[in-house]
Amino acid sequence: MSVRRLVIGVAVAASLAIAPASARQAATASKLAVPYTMFKLPNGLTVILHEDHSVPTVAVNVWYHVGSAREKPGRTGFAHLFEHVLFEGSKHVKEGEFDTLLEAAGGSNNGSTTTDRTNYYETVPSNALDLALFLESDRMGYLLDVVTPKLVDGQRDVVKNERRQSYENAPYGMANLRMTELMYPKDHPYHWPVIGYMDDLTAATHEDVTEFFKRYYAPGNASLVIAGDFNTPEARKKVEYWFSDVKAGAPVPPLTVPPVELSGVIKETLTDRVQLPRLYLSWLTPALFAPGDGELDLVASVLTGGKNSRLYKRLVYDMQLAQNVSANQGSARYGSRFTIVVTARPSEDPPEKILERIKTVVDEEIEKLKSAAPDAREVDRAKNSFESGFLGQMEVVAAKADQLNAYYFATGNPDYFATDLARYQKIGAADVQAAARRWLPADKRLELTVLPAGKGSGK
Repeated sequence: MSVRRLVIGVAVAASLAIAPASARQAATASKLAVPYTMFKLPNGLTVILHEDHSVPTVAVNVWYHVGSAREKPGRTGFAHLFEHVLFEGSKHVKEGEFDTLLEAAGGSNNGSTTTDRTNYYETVPSNALDLALFLESDRMGYLLDVVTPKLVDGQRDVVKNERRQSYENAPYGMANLRMTELMYPKDHPYHWPVIGYMDDLTAATHEDVTEFFKRYYAPGNASLVIAGDFNTPEARKKVEYWFSDVKAGAPVPPLTVPPVELSGVIKETLTDRVQLPRLYLSWLTPALFAPGDGELDLVASVLTGGKNSRLYKRLVYDMQLAQNVSANQGSARYGSRFTIVVTARPSEDPPEKILERIKTVVDEEIEKLKSAAPDAREVDRAKNSFESGFLGQMEVVAAKADQLNAYYFATGNPDYFATDLARYQKIGAADVQAAARRWLPADKRLELTVLPAGKGSGK
């Protein structure tokens, strides 16, 4: 589930379940609110506090506003490398103690990296808030005290192994990496993979890593969300106590990203150690929250959202050409990609022939969607599915904390919940049709196929 389709209130959903659709949607929008307190420390750190006393836990969520898009050709993989380095200790936290201290308190933690941001998060019992804030503040302010060339080398090797395991030696793993290379020019920040290139990771020096941290891991380039069972004035004092001594860094200038458009069809075939051939079709589409972004989420649902969706029913059930099919609007800050992925069923026919038949069916269904608006039933099912997922995670305080940070990062407004959900509620069948027409042209896309090694057409 994308970061936008999270959280709002199980209680709200239950109270509206029996209402007519239009009344239910209007009432939902009017009730959606996640109250918060937001302030900024003198060093530039933005802090967002949201009280939720439903369970005695607290989620601490830090977003650094840097992802792989901030890297440069020849020096890729740094953002993800730091996701690993930040768990290796800091000036006042010995190596290995980060996890040990949290686990001893009954907490958990993790982190993740995307093209646009890196986040770190803990969920702890309410009485362990000080511990989580201490750990996060220490690695924000005092990480470089322990970052040695030896530590960088160790985590560099960990990231290399992750690349091998998750991409190079994973079924179909290299396809996703190759897609961005084919769809974006070499100087575009979405061209290279988040995990980076092996040569770049090898070439990274201790000085490169230190410079990257100083530039992007400053308080002014971060936002801290605390959500859960706490008292706001007390939590504010704790934040000020733990983070006030972290030095401010230089302002990070905005990233200038040139617009990208495909001028034709890009075709490529990869071979892999897989049993079944697979087809990828991908288009460049609007950025997160831009016009058309939400509509394409519903296009994806109409095409592949559930066993009654158009492509699933036709390819998997009726024709039995495919083992599975999925579609996704992969929203990102500087532009998105709409991707359809179809894995073929076992067949005695040549894999190229099977994938060509599959592509023909996919194109037929897209053209049907362009020529005639979907039924109201299809659109309602897609919208209800999104709304259910949107409402259903309110009880997960960690998800709500991350969503508050995501909305702040994208819009400047942490409580963007009602506005976000309203985007989907107002979409009609004609809007879904228009999005397919505008953003899914057959003559401007990537067509990538993955064939089992040694199982060509035999011509």
